[in-house]
Amino acid sequence: MESIWRKSVQKQKYEKLEKDSYCDVCIVGAGITGLSCGYELAKEGIQVIILEKDRIGSETSGNTTGKITSQHGLFYRYLLDTYGEDFARRYLEANQGAKENIKQIIQEEKIECDLENQDNYVFATNQIEQEKIKLEVEAVQNLGFDAEFVPELAIPIENMGGIVFRNQAQFNSVKYMQGLANAIVQKEGRIYEKSKVVNTQKDEEGYLVETEDYVVHAKFVILATRYPIKSFPGFHFLKMYQSTSYAIAFETQKTLFNGMYISDTTPAISLRTSVYENRRVGILAGEDHKTGKQEEEDHIKALEEQLKKMYPDAKIKFEWEAEDCISLDKLPYIGEFSTLMPHLYIATGFKKWGITTSNLAANILKDLILERENLYVDLFDSKRLKPIQNHTEMVDMLKEAGNSILLKKLVLPKEKIQDVEEEEGCVVEYQGDKIGVYKEKGGKIFAVKPICTHLGCELVFNSTLKTWDCPCHGSRFDYKGRSISTPSVHNLDVYNLEID
Repeated sequence: MESIWRKSVQKQKYEKLEKDSYCDVCIVGAGITGLSCGYELAKEGIQVIILEKDRIGSETSGNTTGKITSQHGLFYRYLLDTYGEDFARRYLEANQGAKENIKQIIQEEKIECDLENQDNYVFATNQIEQEKIKLEVEAVQNLGFDAEFVPELAIPIENMGGIVFRNQAQFNSVKYMQGLANAIVQKEGRIYEKSKVVNTQKDEEGYLVETEDYVVHAKFVILATRYPIKSFPGFHFLKMYQSTSYAIAFETQKTLFNGMYISDTTPAISLRTSVYENRRVGILAGEDHKTGKQEEEDHIKALEEQLKKMYPDAKIKFEWEAEDCISLDKLPYIGEFSTLMPHLYIATGFKKWGITTSNLAANILKDLILERENLYVDLFDSKRLKPIQNHTEMVDMLKEAGNSILLKKLVLPKEKIQDVEEEEGCVVEYQGDKIGVYKEKGGKIFAVKPICTHLGCELVFNSTLKTWDCPCHGSRFDYKGRSISTPSVHNLDVYNLEID
C-alpha cells in the first residue's frame, strides 16, 4: 500500500550513515517534523544531522491527507471550555502562523508541491452535530477569527451544513518534504537514510545517538519519530495512544467538489482533491480506529463501500494507511523530553493535524535550542502533568495496556498451525507457548513471538494490513517480525517451526 503522494514522486535517495559523526543537533526521523526542524535550524547556521530508518516520508508524513489548516476538527470550543480564551486564541494564532510559514517556505525555496488555496469545512450529518458546529462557530468568532456556518455543502454526502475556515491550503506532502530536504543540504545540513536509531544516551558533552552501526555525537537531540522511541524518563507512553486511518485516491467521470472536508462523525470522513498525471482525482479518508484494537472488520473494504455510495463509477488508483499519536488531553507535546535529560527534545501527539503542527514545533524547538523567547511554547509543554480531561479515554487506554502487558487476554482455542487460512494470521497455542502465525499465499508459514519489543504488550494481527499491531502504544511489525513503526525499534523474536 502506497499513497498517491509517494507514487507521484521519483524518490530522492540519501546515503546511509557510514561513520561516527559530530554535529550541533541530531534529528531522529525525516518526516515532515524532522525536516521542518532541520530546515529552521540549518537556516540559522546550526550543524544538523538527520537520521532516517527508511526513506524520507516513508511513514505518516508520506501518508497524510496533505491539508494545511488551523481548523483541527471541532476543537476551539473544547479549548475555550478547558483552558480559557487566551489559550484558545493563541493556539489558533500559532497554527494560522504555521500555515502562513509553510506557504512562505514554499515560495522562498521554490518548492513545486502542488500547493492550492482551499477553504476547509467541518460538516454535520445530523441535528446533534449541527448544533455542535454552531457552537464552534460562536467560539471561533469570539476568538476574533472569521469563521462562518454554511447551511448546505456541495459534497456527495448527505449533510446539514458545516463551519468553514477560508483561505486554508492543501499540497503534496512528499514533494514538500523533498523540497525541504534539498534546502537543508544546500544549507550544509546532512541527511542519512537507512540509518535506524536504536538508542540515545547522555555523555559528557551532550548525547550519543546510536544507529545499528555507528554513533552520532550531538549537543542537542530532537526525537521526531511520531512516537518517541525513548520511553523513560519521559513516560509519554502513559499519556498517548496511536490511531490508524485509511485513504483512497480515485478517479470519477463526475465533477468533483472544491474545498477540503471532514465530518464530525466517529469515525470521521475526510475529503479533498488533488492532481495526478494531469487529471483531477478525489481522496477519501477515514475508518480511523485505535491501533492494535482487535477487530474483524476490513477497514479498506469498508472505505471502498463508502466510496461506491458516493461515486458508483469510481476507479480506485491508490489505497494506503496512516498512523498518528493522540495525547489524552488532545494537545501535542513539544519541548524538552524530561528535566532529567536536558537538551533532548520531542514533538509528538499531533492528533492527525501534523502539517501545521510540524511547522510550529520546528520554530518552538529552534527557539528553545537557541535560547530565544517563543510566544507559544507553554501551550504544548511536553513535561506537563496537568489532570487528564478525558477520564474515560484514559481509563480505557490503561486497562487495555494493562491487559496486554499481563497477557490476560481471553484464552484462544487450540488449533493446528495447518488450520490457519492463507493470507491470515492469529495467535495459536503451540507446545505450551503462544506463537503469532501468518500463512502466505502458497502456504509458507511465518511464526513470531507476539510480544511487543517496546514494553512487552501482546500483539494482535491486523488482517487489513497483514501486520502485528500493539494495542498499548501502537508499535507495528510486519508478518516476518520486522519493526516498521515506532515506538518499537527492535524486531520480534522469530521461530523456525517444524510442522508434524
